[in-house]
Amino acid sequence: MGASSKRQPTPELAGRLRIGDDWNAINIIALSQSNPLKAVAEFVENSIDAGATTVKIIRGRDRGEAYLKIIDDGRGIPLDDEGMPNFKYVATHICDSIKRQLKSRGVQGIQGEFGIGLLSFWTVGETLHLVSAAADGKSYEMRMAKGDPKYSVSRLRRLAAEPGVELTIQPLLPGIRHFSGEKLQWYLASELRDRIRSSGVKITIVDRHARTEFQVEPRVFSGQLLHHLPCPATSFGDCYVEIYVAEPSPENHVSLYRSGTRVLDSVADLEDFGRPPWTSGYIQGVLDVPYLNLTPGTRAGVIRDERFVAFIETVPALEAALDEIIQQQRQAAEEQTNRDTLRSIQRAFREALLALPREEYDWFDVHGDNGRTNGRAKRRGLDRPGLPVDGSSDTTDLAEPTESATAQDGPLQREFFEHAGPLFSVRIAPATCTLPVRTSRTFRAVARDRGGRQVERDLVYRWTVVEGSGELTNGGGEIAKLIAPEEPQLIKLAVYVTQGDAVATAEALITVTDSLLPDRPKSDSQRGLPEYTFEKRPGELWRSRYDELRNVIVVNNGHRDFVYAARTKTLMLRYVCRLFAKELVLRNFPGYTADQLLERMIELSIYTEENLR
Repeated sequence: MGASSKRQPTPELAGRLRIGDDWNAINIIALSQSNPLKAVAEFVENSIDAGATTVKIIRGRDRGEAYLKIIDDGRGIPLDDEGMPNFKYVATHICDSIKRQLKSRGVQGIQGEFGIGLLSFWTVGETLHLVSAAADGKSYEMRMAKGDPKYSVSRLRRLAAEPGVELTIQPLLPGIRHFSGEKLQWYLASELRDRIRSSGVKITIVDRHARTEFQVEPRVFSGQLLHHLPCPATSFGDCYVEIYVAEPSPENHVSLYRSGTRVLDSVADLEDFGRPPWTSGYIQGVLDVPYLNLTPGTRAGVIRDERFVAFIETVPALEAALDEIIQQQRQAAEEQTNRDTLRSIQRAFREALLALPREEYDWFDVHGDNGRTNGRAKRRGLDRPGLPVDGSSDTTDLAEPTESATAQDGPLQREFFEHAGPLFSVRIAPATCTLPVRTSRTFRAVARDRGGRQVERDLVYRWTVVEGSGELTNGGGEIAKLIAPEEPQLIKLAVYVTQGDAVATAEALITVTDSLLPDRPKSDSQRGLPEYTFEKRPGELWRSRYDELRNVIVVNNGHRDFVYAARTKTLMLRYVCRLFAKELVLRNFPGYTADQLLERMIELSIYTEENLR
């Protein structure tokens, strides 16, 4: 047992790896490209590497067979010592690319290094025809067939040889005969974005099936370009960063490129990038890392070698900068959403309170502090009319501001957009109310244009009782009085307003009752419609509270109902609106019983949500 147990390798078992079956290896290589669009992109890249300034891709049908043709004006197939296109080298030096030899000598700006790109035609079609000119101006064609180890070269009888290369694949495989020219355009615009920009090549796609033609333009990202981002730099080279911040969307992602050619549609597909900010949906753009090593077969994967590790180690600084920007973007978006939500809710409540009896909903004054109507709101027709309970014709609140008020608020010169347009709609204020028997009440017709501005000129009014009974006075004016009958009932009151050929109509529902309404305590002061703010209390059951000192509704954004409603903008808007309705009813009707409060909340909610948008 004293002897070493380690086995020593024998020289006879050492050697060099070699291909056991060359044709089987070629089959594996040829079928390794899983994306036929990627194969087409490699053909176009060959044209760009050959110095082409124009590339034309034709999708058509010949003798019942679909084909794809790529024509460029580049240098063509390299010539041999006899001045002939060196098709033999192309066909017999698989995995020994000329480009790799050029790169080893320091030539920049070319892609491909594996010598297998041409074989990817197996994933596109059955046969490949490659045409290039010789030094004597004659054209020669190399033909290769899928699954055939042989190739053939023949001279073409053409009057004059065209510059560059003409590549034709025919017939196309059944599964890809129907990919369109538009899809090719979209794919190449992203796949070869920077290669097209840097080379200036013009790529045209002619889809003869769809009878359309497309120009491939480098993809343009939306959003705001981020400047002064940290640039990942390693001993192998620098990384080009072009990132835009945009509205959040699942379609937003940062693509990984190598030397202008896309490797991965989303860098988050790599396990090392499967985290924010790359998965946030706020950013899109390009990470171009020219020194990465790619998987030869598909060129859609990255080898995890020392170059990849060096790249990963330089990314955290860039991620920290992006996280900070995204956080600012989220905060700004939330603030804008809150402003839009508040604006929508307050607009909806103003419309609802215009339809409801003013004397019943006067705790929150929608015209400004202490009951003073905002001058601009009055000029735009957003003020509420004064509708006395006793049925008197006092309409002082409907009058124009006095000279003293004008002097205090400044001149009432209207801006252009404040001038009303033609009649579009009309509504009755209030649109619903409860009226004791044998009493009266005034109602006002508020006419508006399409933009919601109040229309005042050239209007003709006609009031009528559509259902029920009741006596109308001043039925031809803007303000009409209804005298309730002696019997309880539901009255439907209608007004018809005309301005030239334009006609608008509105209805109001009046409940005539002989039961006594509960007296509502009056508040000492009036306030404008409150704003709202968030307070996160996930462990507490309250949904909202009214802060009287700040005139703010505090919403618990940690409540389960808020989390549920936050899934969509519409649901969130309705949820916050109902919280507003709850707080307004609680503060506007102190002393009411629970069922009376619920009745009021239903009333306020239905008239508010009608105008919510």
